[in-house]
Amino acid sequence: MKIGPQDNGASLRRRWGVPLGVATGVTAVSVAAVVALGGRGDAGPSVAGPAHGGGTPAGSTSAPSPSTSSSHGGASAESGFTITDATTTPIDAGTVTGILSSCLGPDASQYQPVLAVRTPLASADWDGVVVAVNSADQYVQCQSKGDRGSSPDSPPTFINDRLWGTGRVIEYFDSMMQPAGEGKYLVLGAGHYSSEVSKVTVSFGDDPKQYPARMAGGAFVYGAALSPDTPPGPRYMGPSPYVHAYDASGKEIYNQAEDPKFAGEQ
Repeated sequence: MKIGPQDNGASLRRRWGVPLGVATGVTAVSVAAVVALGGRGDAGPSVAGPAHGGGTPAGSTSAPSPSTSSSHGGASAESGFTITDATTTPIDAGTVTGILSSCLGPDASQYQPVLAVRTPLASADWDGVVVAVNSADQYVQCQSKGDRGSSPDSPPTFINDRLWGTGRVIEYFDSMMQPAGEGKYLVLGAGHYSSEVSKVTVSFGDDPKQYPARMAGGAFVYGAALSPDTPPGPRYMGPSPYVHAYDASGKEIYNQAEDPKFAGEQ
């Protein structure tokens, strides 16, 4: 499903909904920098004391975008969950090359990776994500499985058509969740940030705990292992992720839960 710039206000819901917005505009960094540094910022804690979310749902279960409930989409009554790990680790340069080549085909040579990380656990289809940018400052996101890459977008580079909204500091690439074994789910997402952002974090559902995202080259990536506190139903949607952005002074300058862009869908 391809969505053009005119649809940039579409739901931010994960990949079973629609693709998320994307922006253009920063300089790429080298493969060596990606591999050596793994992106700017902490990848997220190896959670010794897991974060818990849940509680009483907020009432409305029809909107598939952020709300204060841990259960969304009208398809799940389960509200409790535990984030067991939010640690991502760098992918080596040779593997990144293979991921982009298999994901982008002949277009791969036009892109340089800015972020390439493995997620805390693997699902049947994914175990990481690579974000890359071309000379026109256009981005692409490829999910990885071993040394192979794929994208739910068609073509994989279609997110390049998504443009910044006026005055925005955060824009979104793809965000998604997939089962990763009995009672476990992989949550991953990515996006773009403007120059005034110094730190990006993500929280889940109504739990206030925030986990640092990987950041490099104007892009951010997060990944987390999630377990429902009770056995989920067949259409379990999980908690919505909320992205937060901070400036150099530590002031929060963006909170996805308060983003007017999605206010009509809450």
